[in-house]
Amino acid sequence: MVSVTRAVFGDLPSGAGTVEKFQLQSDLLKVDIISWGCTITALEVKDRQGRASDVVLGFAELEGYLQKQPYFGAVVGRVANRIAKGTFMVDGKEYKLAVNNGPNSLHGGVRGFDKVVWTPQVLSNGVQFSRISPDGEEGYPGELKVWVTYTLDGGELMVNYRAQASQTTPVNLTNHSYFNLAGQGSPNIYDHEVTIEADAFLPVDETLIPTGEVAPVQGTAFDLRKPVELGKHLQEFRIHGFDHNFCLKGSKDKHFCARVHHAGSGRVLEVYTTQPGVQFYTGNFLDGTLKGKSGAVYPKHSGFCLETQSWPDAVNQPHFPPVLLRPGEEYDHTTWFKFSVA
Repeated sequence: MVSVTRAVFGDLPSGAGTVEKFQLQSDLLKVDIISWGCTITALEVKDRQGRASDVVLGFAELEGYLQKQPYFGAVVGRVANRIAKGTFMVDGKEYKLAVNNGPNSLHGGVRGFDKVVWTPQVLSNGVQFSRISPDGEEGYPGELKVWVTYTLDGGELMVNYRAQASQTTPVNLTNHSYFNLAGQGSPNIYDHEVTIEADAFLPVDETLIPTGEVAPVQGTAFDLRKPVELGKHLQEFRIHGFDHNFCLKGSKDKHFCARVHHAGSGRVLEVYTTQPGVQFYTGNFLDGTLKGKSGAVYPKHSGFCLETQSWPDAVNQPHFPPVLLRPGEEYDHTTWFKFSVA
């Protein structure tokens, strides 16, 4: 049994509209999602003692989301992750995007899908958001109709992304929630045990664009096929964190992606997806300057993201799984976040 309630979350400045909050609640999970960027603002999960804690980073008020902040909880698009130098070719024509991350375009540009109000529709067990991204928005070709649907079933939150294009365009949609299974506001994620079901990963250049190589994880810091405790693992391999795409099974069917276990609380997050990749990001750029919920500050490594996705810069790398959506086709991907205790 799932209840869905609807409330005002806040008003945008200069009469630009109202942002609503939708609370989805089952016996195991309580999730708050707002219509600004389809953003997950809170996600309460019980520990092994039955005590609920909010396990996502974010803000209690709309103002927090309107400031410069690292995509907490938001849906990012039209193309998640990086496009090298903000340019790509489709059918012989070059398109130029806003460059907003060093020399590259990141997460849809200056005003991506995370920085707009979506139109909500309440469902019996969730909420569906929709919008039309106009032709030329942030430099992308063609109009794109997009639907993002969140549904709750017991301890599982399902996110479905659908899109239809009027012209051939790259599309890559994901959710950018930062998790800390000890509870948001906990100082780091070093005591989290991580498993990622990937035999290969994408090495990157100094601007975090994939070099083109699809590298085996065997014998590297990226071999997370068996559980590793994050803090010890980073120390052992002397790396500053992860911000890399892991290559999952090529199947379009639902497949296991990752598992994270926090021994202290007993909380477990398992991620399943239909996508070919996942960006594992350990909050390397968090620096403690943002004030979050309940007065929390978010220093480096205080949250992790598992952004299920197509591979970064795939529009410029022909041997990567394709990201172009053509008229008459439908983009349709689903990711499942399953919470339990162990």
